[in-house]
Amino acid sequence: MARQRKSATPKAARRRERKRRAGVQVRRKKEYTYRGLTVTELKALSLEEFLELMPSRQRRSFTRGLTREQAKIIRDAEADPDSVIRTHRREMIVIPQFIGRKFAIYDGHEFVEVEVQPEMVGHYFGEFAQTRTPPTHTGPGVGATRSSKFMPLK
Repeated sequence: MARQRKSATPKAARRRERKRRAGVQVRRKKEYTYRGLTVTELKALSLEEFLELMPSRQRRSFTRGLTREQAKIIRDAEADPDSVIRTHRREMIVIPQFIGRKFAIYDGHEFVEVEVQPEMVGHYFGEFAQTRTPPTHTGPGVGATRSSKFMPLK
């Protein structure tokens, strides 16, 4: 004869009953905002207006002036929205005009393809193409000395 399984605690049973009565509620993803502005509002801002919202370090980088290569990235992003832009400029700051675009960022070894998401606004390209990989270690003592070949005998 099979045993009927009871709830773990009366509290858990009440909680389960409350959820059942409430019905299934779909959890809605919140719309991303940057300093209170949605993505469409951010894209509508001019670069000067957006700079007022950025942290001081990023704002200072833009006010000191863009390099020729950084200005070219912005022009290329506006020109052809479907192409992948390859760049070595890891110090470039993500602006709202880049959202949805694909960039290939050089990490010192290869180009890492990154699609810009709204959450990346205000960050540097270099943060999304890591230059160092974590080390992968082998077993304990392997290769250290000749005696380490015979690990089970130790």
